[in-house]
Amino acid sequence: MRFAILGVFAFSCGVILLYRLAVLPPPVWLPGLALPALLWFLRIRRPLFLVFRVSFFGLSLGLLWACLWAHERLEQRLPAGLEGEKLLVSGYVCDLPAAGSFNSTRFSFCVTRWYGSLLTPGQHDALPEKLRLAWYGQPVGGLPGHRLRLEVVLKRPHGTLNPEGFRYEDWLFRKGYRATGSVRSAVPDPSVRCSLPCQYHRLHTGLAQWVDEQFADARYHPLIASLLIGNRGHLSSGHWDVFKATGTIHLVAISGLHLGLVALGAGFVARRLLLTLSSCRMSESSVRFMIFLTVIICCTLYALAAGFTVPTRRALVMVAVGGWLLLMARQVSPWQSIVVALGLVLFLDPFAPLDQGFWLSFGAVSVLICVFAGRLSGPGWLAGLVLAQGAVFSGLWPLLELTGQGQPVAGLLANLVSVPWVSLVVMPILIAGGLTLALFPRISNSVIPIMDATLDVMWRFLEWVAGISWPELEGTVPEIFAFGLLVLFIIIIPIRVFRVTATVLVLAWVVMARSPAETGNPWVSRPEVWVWDVGQGLSGMLREGNKVLLYDTGPEVDGVFSAAESVILPNLRALGIRRIDTLVVSHADNDHSGGLSLLLDKFQVGRIVTGEPEAIHQKLGLRGGEGVRKPVSIQSCAGDGKLANEVQLNFWQANGMQEGNDASCVLTARYENAGVEWVFPGDITVSVEPGYLKTIEARVLANPPREMVVIAPHHGSKTSSSDLWVRTLGPDRVIYTAGYRHRYGHPHPGVTARYREEGAKAYSTACSGALTMSVTDGTVQVRESRHQSPFWISGPGLARDQCKIP
Repeated sequence: MRFAILGVFAFSCGVILLYRLAVLPPPVWLPGLALPALLWFLRIRRPLFLVFRVSFFGLSLGLLWACLWAHERLEQRLPAGLEGEKLLVSGYVCDLPAAGSFNSTRFSFCVTRWYGSLLTPGQHDALPEKLRLAWYGQPVGGLPGHRLRLEVVLKRPHGTLNPEGFRYEDWLFRKGYRATGSVRSAVPDPSVRCSLPCQYHRLHTGLAQWVDEQFADARYHPLIASLLIGNRGHLSSGHWDVFKATGTIHLVAISGLHLGLVALGAGFVARRLLLTLSSCRMSESSVRFMIFLTVIICCTLYALAAGFTVPTRRALVMVAVGGWLLLMARQVSPWQSIVVALGLVLFLDPFAPLDQGFWLSFGAVSVLICVFAGRLSGPGWLAGLVLAQGAVFSGLWPLLELTGQGQPVAGLLANLVSVPWVSLVVMPILIAGGLTLALFPRISNSVIPIMDATLDVMWRFLEWVAGISWPELEGTVPEIFAFGLLVLFIIIIPIRVFRVTATVLVLAWVVMARSPAETGNPWVSRPEVWVWDVGQGLSGMLREGNKVLLYDTGPEVDGVFSAAESVILPNLRALGIRRIDTLVVSHADNDHSGGLSLLLDKFQVGRIVTGEPEAIHQKLGLRGGEGVRKPVSIQSCAGDGKLANEVQLNFWQANGMQEGNDASCVLTARYENAGVEWVFPGDITVSVEPGYLKTIEARVLANPPREMVVIAPHHGSKTSSSDLWVRTLGPDRVIYTAGYRHRYGHPHPGVTARYREEGAKAYSTACSGALTMSVTDGTVQVRESRHQSPFWISGPGLARDQCKIP
């Protein structure tokens, strides 16, 4: 038994190991991973060798299993020549359509057939089987059926690529989407053969429509649909803001909490019914088997009703493992149970390590085992609840920090109350109410108010918690790990002196932990320049010593995407930056000034320099620089200065320009010791470029830079980067900050041709991802994020590998 558990654990490690490799082992290497199986037949009986043999065999088997699945998924790809072309596909809708941005409907589409003269005979087998689509101008519910023939325009998986923060390409690969795009037209297609998965998705869509119809008049219809069947498409940005502020997003993700409640309820009812059947004499083992069967059937039905998503499948496996051990009445270590569940989850879903929920759910179970396993007596329900929430809060904080998420202090109080309320009150009432309405639909007027009342209590409490001004505890990852371990040791180790001493240390750290506004920045020995990948927008950063200048904050689409939240905030935090000394907002366009309020809330900002002071005042809701929690000076774009000691800063704005692209604040940063110069021109156009060139003419003639790096004005638009601009500056490197295959078509081929003729080495954030520049021996060294990205992003034949600047 011990060796079997060791083998399962080694298999799990092998699966996880694959996603730590920079390169996916090619198919010709895969047979080599099976060679360790030969160790199994060696007749060496020494214990140490047996441990080595089982571990190595399991590790190799796990790595081989994950490799096979990864290769199978990556072999599905859209040829580069088909990007942007109109294509016809047939298939079925394979998730619940949801409202998207710009009045669109977003949904998943499982393809059964591809059409078109552009397809070559050998391409059909390797084309994507699952697409992520948006139909603009089409309201939710406007799809003409379940089985459809669509005219689509597609592109290969692509998203922003930065060292930290959310990566859309990770999410697409994990979910199995091998192309994304938009729908141009759709018609029903009854010729599509509806297999078992197709039938399931049709039934699940029908169930979602029934829930929407039955609970349309409910005040908390979005929460009912989310908690009952996992349909989160009705949740608004206001809902998500409250859940994020209180650390309770897990409440609306059908997972272990919800399936555990169903399992307990089904087990309790089944046992009571079996015990009351006095005429049927059953052995204890038969009773346990019937209870186990009932639990599995009820949990499976609920998981299917909830969409059979990744969290529900993972929770179902864990319930099945726990139920099986109880059925067999085996006294085994809970750690063995969790290892078996881990192995089963990774066997059934080898892509699970890419899911943050995978780490958080197994992490939470592990923390609870540490706290409650081996206790001689129960702590009581109230003490147990407090211990569980405190342990999970502190134990998962390091994991949340590593995955780029914060741990709001509000979550401790919010979960302490909301978890038992949802478990003991909300979910039983919702499930009972849903079943009652399915049988007696005419009594909805009696059932819905009860559901609304229970949810009203929860929601009002969460809104109250979210509205409290909680302290922000910030620390380094080692500090947070030490904090989490110390709290767990306080709970686990029953030594009074240790508990008192450790509690004093924990409280001292909490008191000393300071918010970002009260801490300084780490020191860098030489200047660095970063250009983030924010899609169709711009954001860059200059660092010297402990001083930081941020140039623009990238785009923001309300409720959909914020570069400040998804890119800038996690990357600055990962670098240890807590203060922005100068925030330059070139102008007020949304692709350059998104998320300003968030940055002012999370960082101490010394001053804002902008080409449109009035527009920025209005954007922040300020009057004369007041009205924000942290007072900040907003200055016009003019003057010279230094970042710290060696980087000279010059701010320039075209005369008479007060709004629009030509009002952009142009920043020139010069590292005097190396003679290197960077130009951040915002969105200026050819009409004002000569004015800037005339301003710098005398300085450049007197002290020409040894090397110049230019951010292409207006993302490489044809309205900027005139011949005069390119010839006069003569940049050694040019950087285009534009989205991949964006509808604006940046950078324009004519612009790239001018820089190319001048001899400038070109980079594009759409291809390279984020760029980091440092100066070594007087030469600019550029590091591209794509060279540090995983194999499913920059592997051979993928979008970034074949990405070209026009």
